[in-house]
Amino acid sequence: MIPISDDNPTRRRPFMTLLVGLACVVMFFYVQPSGTRSLDLATEGERLEEIEFSYEFAAIPCELTEDRSLTAQEISATVVGGNTEACLEHAPADGVVPFPDKNVWLAAIVSMFLHAGWIHLIGNMLFLWIFGNNVEDQMGRIPFVLFYLVSGAVATAAHVMVQPSSTVPFVGASGAIAGLMGAYLVWFPWVRVRTVILLGVVPLWPRIPAAPILLAWFGSQFLIGNESSIAWMAHVAGFAFGIMAGLIARSDGDFERSLQLQHRRIRAAASNRNARRLAE
Repeated sequence: MIPISDDNPTRRRPFMTLLVGLACVVMFFYVQPSGTRSLDLATEGERLEEIEFSYEFAAIPCELTEDRSLTAQEISATVVGGNTEACLEHAPADGVVPFPDKNVWLAAIVSMFLHAGWIHLIGNMLFLWIFGNNVEDQMGRIPFVLFYLVSGAVATAAHVMVQPSSTVPFVGASGAIAGLMGAYLVWFPWVRVRTVILLGVVPLWPRIPAAPILLAWFGSQFLIGNESSIAWMAHVAGFAFGIMAGLIARSDGDFERSLQLQHRRIRAAASNRNARRLAE
């Protein structure tokens, strides 16, 4: 079940949604090694380059927990030895630190704009566009950017709390976008979303309310588990934060009136669409 678009017209161009998406695309294609190489399978040298880039620029739970960069010993134990929790409680004073100038807190922000591959990027950009543009339209541009960053920070904190000793870099806008999805669920639960459903090789294109789509996505996160490379708890926390923030926003009278006005626009657009179909 893949969402393609929604029946939720915006009142203004979602510049910040486009800017966030553009930042992710530029980072992937012009900065990350995985995006700048061809579609062929990575060579050994390219794979090592990707690993080095991730450890130098991406967020890592152990680094945030210990407030320091990983040592060569910890990185080697993870990459070569396969120990994903090689975090040392007290790094040796004479230990070699490959990236001593790394700002581990800045890396937590940078990671919100990095992606592990093409599918990861395309999926996140699709969800960002479908659900993010209406959240921006309802919140305003600057609050939207702040909400995106705070959602990502909450998602990162949740992942670190669950796996504080992990020495595996984690990247992606998924946690921040999950926050947007949570807010969308609270504000536009019954808006119709055009969805692709594959029955074997036969594609179906139904319009499904946003609520079951978003809740199904949320529920699926609990099927992933810690043994996966996916930071599922970041998704759960981001989504839950979005719901909470969305509910708080609706408690404001002016915001709620603005939201109800948008719902009337949605109903009017749907009526016009149905009228055109009948006329055809």
